[in-house]
Amino acid sequence: MYNQAKIIMEVFKFADKSMLLAGNKEMSATTERSQTLKVILDSNAYFIPLQFKIDIFGEVERLLNRHVDFVLLSPVKRELEVLSTKDSPKIRRQAIFALKLAEKSIYVPIEEEKITTDDAIVKVAKAWKCPVFTNDRQLRMRLRDISVPVIYLRQKSRLVIDGLI
Repeated sequence: MYNQAKIIMEVFKFADKSMLLAGNKEMSATTERSQTLKVILDSNAYFIPLQFKIDIFGEVERLLNRHVDFVLLSPVKRELEVLSTKDSPKIRRQAIFALKLAEKSIYVPIEEEKITTDDAIVKVAKAWKCPVFTNDRQLRMRLRDISVPVIYLRQKSRLVIDGLI
């Protein structure tokens, strides 16, 4: 009888330890989800709300299931500023709206002056290991080649992610 009680106690100790370990795994998964994630936005991402009536900020957070810090790189801002002054009136209006949306993002200046927008996005995304939101097919392929997750608009109605975070 004493041996059975001792065995039962050992089983409970083992169960408690395994429950504690499982609790720690759940805790780390919860902590990981609560951390903020940086997402770099390309200039075409800022046009989506006006063209397709999609809240990109809310949808990206819903898609990734965590809080997101959106990043605006200086070449992207420069590109939007050029569009807001030179193109047709429709594009100018959209670019001005995109610049207002860009104010919600964290601005990150890039020192290199002669770097293209796509090269800057690829360089920063690779260094930070963070996803990029773009609809540019060539840029998406370049990012996927270096294993950077890409968020893009599919069927003009929803956002999807290609790659693992």
